[in-house]
Amino acid sequence: MAKRRRKHPIKEIEAALLEAEAAGWVVTTLSGHAWGKIQCPWNDDECRCGTFCQISVWGTPRVPEHLANQIRRVVNGCIRRMDEETGEAGSEPKERRK
Repeated sequence: MAKRRRKHPIKEIEAALLEAEAAGWVVTTLSGHAWGKIQCPWNDDECRCGTFCQISVWGTPRVPEHLANQIRRVVNGCIRRMDEETGEAGSEPKERRK
């Protein structure tokens, strides 16, 4: 059975994280300043040089709705995801390094 991650305490952000997971993104919880991070499943050199392949998720953002929208914007702006939606040749996600 797969280990479940902790739920984010803010419901708007948790909903955006669930959408990211449904799109194949990996949510990793952290201990420290950030609550966690999300990473693109492809994360290769062709995917905008890795610049947009991850985003930090804060535990207590000033405006939770803005962070939730930012998560959705990053996930929806993924180059590989756009390739799949337009039907162009895209690659399969790489295996995650542990």
